Amino acid sequence: MSMEETPRSSRLHIGIFGRTNSGKSSLLNALTNQDFAVVSSVAGTTTDPVYKTMEIHGIGPVVFIDTAGFDDKGELGKQRIEKTEDALEKTDVALVVFSPDSNLDFADEKKWLATLQNDKTPTVCVLNKCDTLNEEQIKSTSSLIEKLSNEKPICVSAKNKDGMEKIREAIIRKMPEDFTTRTITGNLCNEGDTVLLVMPQDIQAPKGRLIVPEMQVTRELLDKKCIVLSCTADKIDETLDALKEPPHLIVTDSQVFKLVYEKKPAKSLLTSFSILMAANKGDIKSYIEGASAISTLTSKSRVLIAEACTHVPLAEDIGREKIPNLLRKKAGKDLQVDIVSGSDWPKDLAKYDLIIHCGGCMFNRAYLLNRQHHAAEANIPMTNYGIAIAYMNDILSKVSIPQ
Repeated sequence: MSMEETPRSSRLHIGIFGRTNSGKSSLLNALTNQDFAVVSSVAGTTTDPVYKTMEIHGIGPVVFIDTAGFDDKGELGKQRIEKTEDALEKTDVALVVFSPDSNLDFADEKKWLATLQNDKTPTVCVLNKCDTLNEEQIKSTSSLIEKLSNEKPICVSAKNKDGMEKIREAIIRKMPEDFTTRTITGNLCNEGDTVLLVMPQDIQAPKGRLIVPEMQVTRELLDKKCIVLSCTADKIDETLDALKEPPHLIVTDSQVFKLVYEKKPAKSLLTSFSILMAANKGDIKSYIEGASAISTLTSKSRVLIAEACTHVPLAEDIGREKIPNLLRKKAGKDLQVDIVSGSDWPKDLAKYDLIIHCGGCMFNRAYLLNRQHHAAEANIPMTNYGIAIAYMNDILSKVSIPQ
């Protein structure tokens, strides 16, 4: 897959954070060697986070996120900071920019560094505008930053483009170890294995194209040199009959899990697109543990369903219709279900008894892991669409989970 074809959710997200006028946008321009971000001496030039896709040698496709200053003021400033906080949740590697202007004590930077540490986000500290400092000033300011972050900062001048290669090298060192090796299907199949994809083409399926998980799984299987077959749910019998041997693996849409399980050959492994995406994007063990909370739900319980997509609700929607119906069938018709989509996410999770999340194909791994982290901090069980459906159909123990 070329850099241009790589979806944003599969790229390393590099967030740039710092005070207003610390030189974040100038740093982005210097790193990308483009005048992409607007630069001004006026505080608050950057409003909503700016996403810039590019490629870094040694890493591949990445997304740089240029954010508003985390010391922004006023009502609009408060909203900008909230957007910056959301960008932080998506960040795989954070660049925290320090500026030596106006005798700062770096109190804001210290607070944000603590947040990044709590989220276990790898961080690179950057002392910008070093072209305006003498050696003694650089030494004393660097020492202060090192005390705050337990890491020696990289001294740079975004204006002169000095130190950019050191930042790129630091990003490579800090990136998650499994970022370039993590796959969607994991250990479930290898070269030469026959894999059957069951993909219902109902009202939810976009006309003339496949949804993102189906495209990504198909491409990975082709790259693995698997033999890939596909059919709709109503043609699974004919497809299996046409094969000399049962497929090694069957990947199905979660909404027809029970149907496919009942028809699958005993020798074939079974999983779903949603489970594959959940394992690729999040902590699959935590999702499996969270599914058991379904059995404790009652008609007085409250469930949050979160989907990454922001599509128009449809009559057969799996998150808005099918899963709530399955839950109410088990727990009672008065079970309350709240639904959020896209980047919407309640700050107060304590009111929920369970969170059920989609596979997260539109999110990067850091974003989904942070949502699981917040749920764990609130002591709220969290599971996934495919795992929840398998659990409610009493087949979760029969489903294959990628490692």
